[in-house]
Amino acid sequence: MDIQSAYDLVADDMQAVDALIQQRLHSDVVLINQLGHYIINSGGKRLRPMVVLLSARAFGYQGSYHIDIAAIIEFIHTATLLHDDVVDSSDLRRGRKTANNIWGSEASVLVGDFLYSRAFEMMVGVDSMRVMEILARTTNTIAEGEVMQLLNCHEPDTTEECYLEIIRSKTAKLFEAATQLGAVLCHRPPAEEKLMAAYGMHLGTAFQLTDDVLDYSSFSEDLGKNIGDDLAEGKPTLPLIYAMSKGSAPHVKVIRNAIESGGRENLAEVIEAIESSGAIAYTAEAARREADKAMQAVKNIPASPYQEALLNLAKFAAYRTY
Repeated sequence: MDIQSAYDLVADDMQAVDALIQQRLHSDVVLINQLGHYIINSGGKRLRPMVVLLSARAFGYQGSYHIDIAAIIEFIHTATLLHDDVVDSSDLRRGRKTANNIWGSEASVLVGDFLYSRAFEMMVGVDSMRVMEILARTTNTIAEGEVMQLLNCHEPDTTEECYLEIIRSKTAKLFEAATQLGAVLCHRPPAEEKLMAAYGMHLGTAFQLTDDVLDYSSFSEDLGKNIGDDLAEGKPTLPLIYAMSKGSAPHVKVIRNAIESGGRENLAEVIEAIESSGAIAYTAEAARREADKAMQAVKNIPASPYQEALLNLAKFAAYRTY
């Protein structure tokens, strides 16, 4: 399922967002410029800024603050990537060396802090306490999600409910803010704000659950990552959690040991355990349910090409292979 049509629908806005990102990324400190440009231009889909633009346009927004908010969202997202790669000691992201692999952990953390502070500086320029409130709460929730994930690394007894809370905080919360802010800019009533927030939350959850499926598939190469990356970091994602609840005793033991120790030494046995338990199908179905909930929310806003693009994006989130 292709999402290029959604990008095409907001192509001019996306160009403006990219230009603003490059402009506001500038610093007199050379290392910030080097590292910041490297991570910003590392080949991401720019999904989060795109849904800001689609959401605002879906409600007929005619101003320019949606460009600022889209850039702010991308800065926040990029800051979390820099910090995540340091915490996870990752060497590869999107098929390229991570910033911490090239410049070191200290520089990556500090440039991540720069991006966060630049994002908040830009929020002030939007001159809306409602925007500030949503984004401040969002960044706080993301930080909580990152800490929860850290606490659950190498913890094989993590429950499905706990894992879903982590990804809704760490990953889906920024999608929620991105889509909700489109309605906020257009001064839509609280009911429509709530619909757009729900759309973003379910969309982001669907994307993460599909990532969990792809982490154990041959499509992982298209993601610029290795099969079993999450397992190597000791992260108990939904396929592993489900397999431990439904698998045979030997399979449960293999998965438990793999989560506790990390690494890929027993990856073949773990994949066999996941496949035999139906964990991939279960996780894929969970992603589809989240996508369906996202579509149900956005069906209740005015019909337009932008609404249709949001619907298609939800389908893409659950059925994509990259």
